[in-house]
Amino acid sequence: MTDDARVSGLSDEERLAQLGYTQVLARRMSAFSNYAVSFTIISVLSGCLTLYLFGMITGGPAVITWGWVAVGLMTLFVGLSMAEICSAYPTSAGLYFWAHRLAPPRSAAAWAWFTGWFNVLGQVAVTAGIDFGAASFLGAYLNLQFDFEVTPGRTVLLFAAILVLHGLLNTFGVRIVAFLNSVSVWWHVLGVAVIVGALALVPDHHRSTSFVFTKFVNETGWGSGFYVVLLGLLMAQYTFTGYDASAHMTEETHDASTAGPKGIVRSIWTSWIAGFVLLLGFTYAIQSYDKELASPTGAPPAQILLDALGATTGKLLLLVVIGAQLFCGMASVTANSRMIYAFSRDGALPFSRVWHTVSPRTRTPVAAVWLAALAALALGLPYLINSTAYAAVTSIAVIGLYIAYVIPTFLRIRKGAAFERGPWHLGRWSGIVGIVSVTWVAVITVLFMLPQVSPVTWKTFNYAPAAVLAVLGFAAAWWLASARRWFLNPARTPAPEPVEK
Repeated sequence: MTDDARVSGLSDEERLAQLGYTQVLARRMSAFSNYAVSFTIISVLSGCLTLYLFGMITGGPAVITWGWVAVGLMTLFVGLSMAEICSAYPTSAGLYFWAHRLAPPRSAAAWAWFTGWFNVLGQVAVTAGIDFGAASFLGAYLNLQFDFEVTPGRTVLLFAAILVLHGLLNTFGVRIVAFLNSVSVWWHVLGVAVIVGALALVPDHHRSTSFVFTKFVNETGWGSGFYVVLLGLLMAQYTFTGYDASAHMTEETHDASTAGPKGIVRSIWTSWIAGFVLLLGFTYAIQSYDKELASPTGAPPAQILLDALGATTGKLLLLVVIGAQLFCGMASVTANSRMIYAFSRDGALPFSRVWHTVSPRTRTPVAAVWLAALAALALGLPYLINSTAYAAVTSIAVIGLYIAYVIPTFLRIRKGAAFERGPWHLGRWSGIVGIVSVTWVAVITVLFMLPQVSPVTWKTFNYAPAAVLAVLGFAAAWWLASARRWFLNPARTPAPEPVEK
């Protein structure tokens, strides 16, 4: 990675104006706060643990451990490619704006349009996945503490309540969110340290290293071990989502051309390390694989904490996990709302005039915050009739986000030496890193649309392809009918009026 001073003479506001936008959002975030948003959304205490049951079924300890290592490395390639482009174009529009700038002029608006729609889909699905996971763990805690019966209906009610909480927090302004995101970093770091320390020191019995690194389990119903291993990568890949938040928050960050890309990359490699330690801690501490797989709480990590540490300590550390998941969901709503704000600022969503309004008091996109929360709720409702809905939501998040992540990288490769680098770039490694990124995303896009459980029925089918095709079909129809004549056309899409300070 290289820092370059060629464009560093411009202020953040001047660079944003050069990119065609007026400074409207309050620029109050530091580089650490920017990093904290992405680190919080990745949240190893959320993604790793809410999909731990999925990992136990699709490959077991071997895939949980080695899948994390492999997926983390591939994600770092994707993040490095994104970071370089973020440095060149530090705007909350993020990925779709990058695609517009990097694509050939005649097709630039089309590339941007579909990139933006995939990004919106992925962001909404990530918010749904995070807060639904938090609802599941909160239900597990209530079951343990108050004998609360966990049913699909009650889980969805908890999910809705958490979304309302995160909507309210994001309504009150960027200062409280930035503060809580900073707290979240230390909550995650110390939380992982305390949980892993307790799981390492307290239990009388630990699993062997051979079990942790080589034990393979297949409870999917599929006969192919190779296919099951590939399915098991979803646990890690879903966890490594949401780090585009650093790009979406650049219009609220000081020194955005360097803080944004550094936030992306740092959030990935720090999460990679923390997640590996966390997964080892839980997997070594498994007391009874069959018991914890069939835990009445519906959350094997909660059962592992109870069996390894006892009821009191286990419940306390479960609260630490739930707290991290709540921080994660709050940050996801923040990033999601900024994407919605930016996309609607360019007229790309139905009723865009509503979604890009900014509160004159807090200078935050309040309407976009609540659209993000309501859309996430809608995506989680199929859980009432589909037992594999959570895995499907996480698949949608991975597919939507990673397609949006890699389109600008693909276009940057095509652009070659004509790409004008920002102050943070990869130098001569840019092309190689980009090719690896594009190849990896092509593989996982196909992989996570495939059936996850056999036999496939209406109660177990992976509805990720249906959701992706529905959004893609809507975006394509609107593009052909209308948007191709005005989207990102300065003469037809006036910028919103700035809010007075």
